[in-house]
Amino acid sequence: MDDIVKQAMAKWPNVPHCYGWLALDARGNWRMRDEAAQRADAPGDKLANAALLGFINRNYAHDEQGRWYFQNGPQRVYVNLEATPFIARTDPGQGFVLQTGQALGAVERVFMTDAGALVLQAGDIVAQLDDRDMAQVLACMALDGRPASVEAIMAWLEDDTAELALVTGDSRVRVEKLAADALPRRFGYVQMPAP
Repeated sequence: MDDIVKQAMAKWPNVPHCYGWLALDARGNWRMRDEAAQRADAPGDKLANAALLGFINRNYAHDEQGRWYFQNGPQRVYVNLEATPFIARTDPGQGFVLQTGQALGAVERVFMTDAGALVLQAGDIVAQLDDRDMAQVLACMALDGRPASVEAIMAWLEDDTAELALVTGDSRVRVEKLAADALPRRFGYVQMPAP
């Protein structure tokens, strides 16, 4: 967390929290949701300012209830999550990179939802894969030790008796099937924080 943020929190400890104004979409974009976007249940405007994005990424955390927020000076701005608290992209040098710009680290568990989304876990970090990188990652899947076609992977979603694994370099991680609506409960995060 930035020092200036810590100082503001100490100076103004009782600033009310903010809900509904900031969202993280399933492609890792931060979105500002003004009153009109909130009323229309719209995603909001994609933030593009590099300095603002850096500030949000450095000051992104969660509370004990699993609600993710951006600490904006003395105010917590709780984040609506379209998917998981982090979104991962592929990176040729680092493997997987989060929307914050940090490397994901060694993938310990992999889940595929009933909707076909891929979720990666490394330590306490849970990140859904950006759908634009899905084809590249599906090409790294093996079904019972042999390269898996997209059709075979989709069939595995219906009958997961065969072993599906993500194979990257020397790493081989078994893929587990998980219902998309079970993700928040399983990993202890709140998608739509409320007061």
